Amino acid sequence: MTNFPLLLLTVLILSSPAASAQAPRRQDVAVLRQEVQQFLQIQSAGLPGQVTVTVGPIEPRLNLAACPDPQAFLAPGSRAWGKTTVGVRCAAPSPWTVYIQANVAVLATYIASAVPLAQGQAIEVGQLISMQGDLTAMPAGIATEMAQVVGRSANVSLPSGTPLRLDTLRSRPVVLQGQVVRVVSSGPGFRVSAEARAIGNASEGQVVQVRTVGGQQISGVAKAGGLVEVAF
Repeated sequence: MTNFPLLLLTVLILSSPAASAQAPRRQDVAVLRQEVQQFLQIQSAGLPGQVTVTVGPIEPRLNLAACPDPQAFLAPGSRAWGKTTVGVRCAAPSPWTVYIQANVAVLATYIASAVPLAQGQAIEVGQLISMQGDLTAMPAGIATEMAQVVGRSANVSLPSGTPLRLDTLRSRPVVLQGQVVRVVSSGPGFRVSAEARAIGNASEGQVVQVRTVGGQQISGVAKAGGLVEVAF
């Protein structure tokens, strides 16, 4: 009987709030998942179409000290597009950083060929079709509007159903080789125009070389209507 009070006192000490408070709190992985989810939704807010953010699995036994204010950030070389990596860091009370895999899918309209397109052929509206797909799973620079494609031509022949990439399309020339063009030279306080002959083809906004009546070769910017602008 004399040992019973001592045993009871020991149990009370081990079960007291003070003793429990000594055990460090661990970071809830659900909070990390929510932080990454919200961060990517903000980062992808300006993307076209329907954006879906999926956060990858997080090890439930992750041994991190509890953080009152975890901050998400994009890892170097990552962006809110397709498969990506998001970092989450804690500054205090115990600094740590963890990296979490995620995926940002963008379901949107893109433009594809409705019929086979020949190389160099000017593309018309009737030769195009709008389709739905995940833009992040496609090559960069996919056309998303008809106006981006109509009037341009493909660098190579394309089969029907091919998503059209802007970097593989050429704009329609506004100046053709051998064409007589109007060269407009302008600068502070003056503007002069004269005829010349184009040495090559050029789309609007491209630099083209022309040869004047006197045989001088100059460069200017091609404009619609057979104009070439030269600025001084």
